[in-house]
Amino acid sequence: MATARQLLGPGGALAQGLSGYEPRAGQLDMADAVERALHDHRVLICEAGTGTGKTLAYLVPALQSGKKVVVSTATRALQQQLHDHDLPLLERTLGLSPRVTVMKGLSNYVCLRRFEEFRRAPASQAPQAERALAAVEPWVRQTETGDITELEALPEDEPLWAEITASSETRLGASCPHFADCFVTRMRAEAEAAELIIVNHHLFFADLALRGAHPGRVLPHYDAVIFDEAHQLEDTAAQFFGVRLSSARLERVLRDAGAALVAAQGVVGAEDPARCLERCASTTHALFAQLARRVRAEDPRLGLELDDWQGELLSHYHALDDAWLSLTDAAGRARQRAAGAAPPGLGARLELAERRCQQLRDQLASVVEGARGWVSSVELTARSVVLKATPIDVAELLRERVFEATPSAVLTSATLTTPGRSRPTETSGGSAFGYLRARLGLTSPELQVDELLVPSPFDFDRQALLYTPRDLPAPSAADFTERAAARITELVELVGGGGFVLTTSLRSLRALHAALVARLPGFPLLLQGEAPKPALLERFKAEGNAVLVATLGFWEGVDVPGRELQLVVLEKIPFVVPSDPMVRARSLALERAGGNAFMDYHLPAAALTLKQGFGRLIRTRTDYGIVALLDERVHRRGYGRRLLAALPPARRASSLDEVRAFWSEASAAR
Repeated sequence: MATARQLLGPGGALAQGLSGYEPRAGQLDMADAVERALHDHRVLICEAGTGTGKTLAYLVPALQSGKKVVVSTATRALQQQLHDHDLPLLERTLGLSPRVTVMKGLSNYVCLRRFEEFRRAPASQAPQAERALAAVEPWVRQTETGDITELEALPEDEPLWAEITASSETRLGASCPHFADCFVTRMRAEAEAAELIIVNHHLFFADLALRGAHPGRVLPHYDAVIFDEAHQLEDTAAQFFGVRLSSARLERVLRDAGAALVAAQGVVGAEDPARCLERCASTTHALFAQLARRVRAEDPRLGLELDDWQGELLSHYHALDDAWLSLTDAAGRARQRAAGAAPPGLGARLELAERRCQQLRDQLASVVEGARGWVSSVELTARSVVLKATPIDVAELLRERVFEATPSAVLTSATLTTPGRSRPTETSGGSAFGYLRARLGLTSPELQVDELLVPSPFDFDRQALLYTPRDLPAPSAADFTERAAARITELVELVGGGGFVLTTSLRSLRALHAALVARLPGFPLLLQGEAPKPALLERFKAEGNAVLVATLGFWEGVDVPGRELQLVVLEKIPFVVPSDPMVRARSLALERAGGNAFMDYHLPAAALTLKQGFGRLIRTRTDYGIVALLDERVHRRGYGRRLLAALPPARRASSLDEVRAFWSEASAAR
């Protein structure tokens, strides 16, 4: 069998089958390393710069390995790109016909049981629900996948989806009367037969948290996992290894449990559940209303840590726990009475209601009581109040649950290395990958870990300019927004539009957008949030000279090659927010362990995000453009040199005259 290098290299199948294909040395080195990791049961960490061709560098060895491989990506969009573009290309050129399946999170699929229950529920008679059901019912009868993205007539945030889609806590497994026809069952069967399974990080870690006989599990056993955009693993893993309880989730559980109890009352004469349900509803509302009041009084943008004010929650919590205990017991008694006497499925519904109620009680207790090594917090979202308990450090969890439990693992991204300290520490490690290895549990000598740094093939010195002005005020200054907006206007007018203005907070987003409205009347000015992200990007590309003001969601995972994007403005260094509950807890843990929170956490995290923001600009060999970082601290503070050194080797400038000279030269070269 040909090696990945032979297939991707000069004279290989891709060079022969694709017009204009150019073998890349970095891609071949990465393919060799991935092949070795899969064959020898090793862990590979590979930073592959933009333009390396990392997707093919891991897909070809995966397809050639003869192993069952999971590829986990950061987004559903990247899942679709792999399935719809990259894999068909390899199939055509290599003559392969691998069994491949794409798996999404359970909430992307209609649950036939919940759909039928909702159709019969009084809530289905509401005007909005009726309109949505009119679109869903004929589609459910003909869809092969049950994937809600197929139904373009309804938006992703349609309230009906929350009532009729699957979830790990609502699945009954084989006891469900719809199990044989279930879309999730069908998806899982396809995954069992597949050689390559494409998932996203959210599904991978949601499934990992349910390892065992839980009916919500969907991933089959696999031999290897490849994480694309691996810089996101720590935060995603912390989310799914932790506990997340929203007021909306409690309301859904209460509604589902109530429907099951009402059905049991009519069939087997169970007690009237009305009083019990009302008590649960009132105590739930009281607790979350108190939480919301406290967060709004403090800082609704960040949420709050619970440690300092758990006492005032205890009375609300104990009342809520007593109410949900009564509901749990009521579901258990109804289940016992329904055993063998109820219609098919009712007993399973009651058992599920009992299990979900008890799970909520257990999770609420873990959040309110707290635990060493975890941080409990509360935050407000657009539609809900959320209680969370999150592990501060997931390194050991990842080491045990992923890297020691899976024969082979590959972690890749364009941004995995960070500026190292002058003297390595236990937490920072001694290599450019030290920060990542420490955060993900890859420092154990028992793990066989390879490192590979593949630079981008782009000529950054010719194609890009990094502009860091010295004459702007500090980001904390009162006049920073106005001065920054004036400078952004000059840059936009110089290049003729086609710019991203990337901020680090919603407050900065709104302030800069407001300041630019009057200054850029000749350019379409777009704002994150005024339309879904894909729609905004399509409009940005279609306009040709638009300016998009956006925050952290656009610092990564956005690909706009060509003249539509030729300016990226980074408002300031994207440091983590020190008062965020998780940031504060991680910082304290590092300090207690003898580390330096700023040097070992804040600075490396900022470097990774800064590299991601820079990476939006140059996407092909023919792109030209300017990245402007408006934060004067890179010149005034000692850490600035290290942050700048971590960025691609673009030409540097600190004056507008130098920027104009570069742009004149770049325009002539096009």
